Amino acid sequence: MTRKKQEVAKLSPYRSMWVIAMFDLPVDTGENRKAYTTFRKKLLNEGFMMLQFSVYARFCSSHDSASTYRARIKKVLPPNGQVRLIYLTDHQFGRMEVFNGKKRTSPEGKPKQIMLF
Repeated sequence: MTRKKQEVAKLSPYRSMWVIAMFDLPVDTGENRKAYTTFRKKLLNEGFMMLQFSVYARFCSSHDSASTYRARIKKVLPPNGQVRLIYLTDHQFGRMEVFNGKKRTSPEGKPKQIMLF
């Protein structure tokens, strides 16, 4: 087994992290709509997935990786509106309760393939 595969196999649910980006951005003008769309596309390009409208999440294998994505998001913040970042361990994320109507469903799981840079 290669070193990278060993590292992926050893991912601890207490050390691996989820970065949650929540945002409330104005869309009242063409300029603001463009800033919203650009920010959302950048999140998707960075590997974030939509959990709910204006709530996106990305799995990171470590706190250092989460810090990297924090810095990347900080560079592309739109000029108006509010963006919040929350960091959860994989263990905490897995304890999330998700309801679709009155039916409980499982939270999103780790991606099948983790991007290693």
